[in-house]
Amino acid sequence: MLRSDNLILRAMEPEDADILYGWENDMSIWHLSNTLTPFSRFTLEQYVMNANQDFYTIKHLRMMIDLTDSPQGQKTIGSIDLFEFEPNHMRAGVGILIHKDYRKKGYASEALDLMIDYAFGTLHLHQLFCNIGTDNPDSLKLFQNKNFIITGRKTDWVRINNKWKDEFLLQLINDNDGNSID
Repeated sequence: MLRSDNLILRAMEPEDADILYGWENDMSIWHLSNTLTPFSRFTLEQYVMNANQDFYTIKHLRMMIDLTDSPQGQKTIGSIDLFEFEPNHMRAGVGILIHKDYRKKGYASEALDLMIDYAFGTLHLHQLFCNIGTDNPDSLKLFQNKNFIITGRKTDWVRINNKWKDEFLLQLINDNDGNSID
């Protein structure tokens, strides 16, 4: 478990399948993950049950974001992922989802800090990357505030409601990983 003042990033538990079922089947956010079809509860239960496999094997890690100071006690408000892990190049993509009721409260920033520290300090990754639509200023600001740099623009990269949209590629390089190649 990774902890900050207000949050815990934790491994998925079987009961998280119900939360994921709602999030993964929310068509309003499918464009963020390139989802085109609904997920069955069974599929998500299997995903959660297999999530304990080694990061180097499945090349993906999802951690649930729990709010610790909620009036209801510990409450799951989102998830954060490392995906497309490339062991040889020591890089992974990072994506984050915060439930709409908890956005703009600093939780995404706090969770991203924890994941960056984990990715660089524990997994010893050399870099993280993310893909953000050019029409998503809130996410762009979040990642740029963590020193992610726009390194490219993918023109007409995604189609949403039959309209083509551009996407930025952002990268954060771990300058302290001691793995320079000379």
